[in-house]
Amino acid sequence: MATTTPTRGAPAPRAGGAGAAPNGRGTWRTRLWRLDDIASPYAYIAPFFLVFGAFGLYPLLYTGWIALHRVEMTSLGQSDWVGFDNFAKILQDSEFWTSVTNTFVIGVISTVPQLLVALGLAHLLNYKLRASTFWRTIILTPYATSVATAALVFALVFRADGGILNWVLHFAGVGNTDWANGEWTSKIAISVIIIWRWTGYNALIYLAAMQAVPSDLYEAASIDGATRWQQFRKVTIPSLRPTILFTIVISTIGSMQLFGEPLLLQGGTLGSTGGTDHQYETLSIYLFNYGWKLGHLGPAAAVAWAMLVLLLLIALINWIVGRFVRKSAA
Repeated sequence: MATTTPTRGAPAPRAGGAGAAPNGRGTWRTRLWRLDDIASPYAYIAPFFLVFGAFGLYPLLYTGWIALHRVEMTSLGQSDWVGFDNFAKILQDSEFWTSVTNTFVIGVISTVPQLLVALGLAHLLNYKLRASTFWRTIILTPYATSVATAALVFALVFRADGGILNWVLHFAGVGNTDWANGEWTSKIAISVIIIWRWTGYNALIYLAAMQAVPSDLYEAASIDGATRWQQFRKVTIPSLRPTILFTIVISTIGSMQLFGEPLLLQGGTLGSTGGTDHQYETLSIYLFNYGWKLGHLGPAAAVAWAMLVLLLLIALINWIVGRFVRKSAA
């Protein structure tokens, strides 16, 4: 006996043989049913767009509006149109370019060692170790530590007078080093804090990607006589290329937003200006000085948009490099 199943687009007819209810009720219910089909997906995703619009899009557009006006912290209700004068002001400021250089240098010398060490740790954790959960928790502990706590502890480590690191180096015959006031030593000190905090986080990302690599690839490589190192280079690394590119992008974004580490390395006035000669002043510190110390919100907003443009350029470069790598692998 043939049966029919009601579809989503049309309600099932009532018992008794009537195809539609009188007075057009069937048509009304059909339209309501179809409206539900069309509107439900938009209703499900609406909360995300509402939150994004309130806390993402609106602040971005409002910052762009401020960047085109003269707005002071002491008189937020008053604004004068200045066009692109704020952008011209920061682009002509040598301190801005110093902060850009410092940001990129710190980003490079912290990201490269960080990801290499994270890759090695993930490779070790990928083996069957005793108490593997314990070791994974241990390497993630620095990430759970607040940036203020980490920066303050390392500030004591890198102190020129009585610092732990200088005390250790004294036994190696190295004299006292003024880590915070040196051109390169200050950048190294900040990079060490970043590496210590984020290596475990990236290691767990790599570990998750390694565990998703099919074991058949390793078995085939082993049958072909490949050593563990060759398997790592020829199987693991190619399989992790998308993940490595992702961590590079995330680390780059993080380096562009460096604020707590350089601010708390020396603390006080020196920390808020990036050192005596701005030797470790980052873009975030530069923005902080304009916006909160000097109270000039227009140039500060222009710096924020300059950071956005730099991030977009870096993302474009990463996309081009990633596309080239995928084509080379293919």
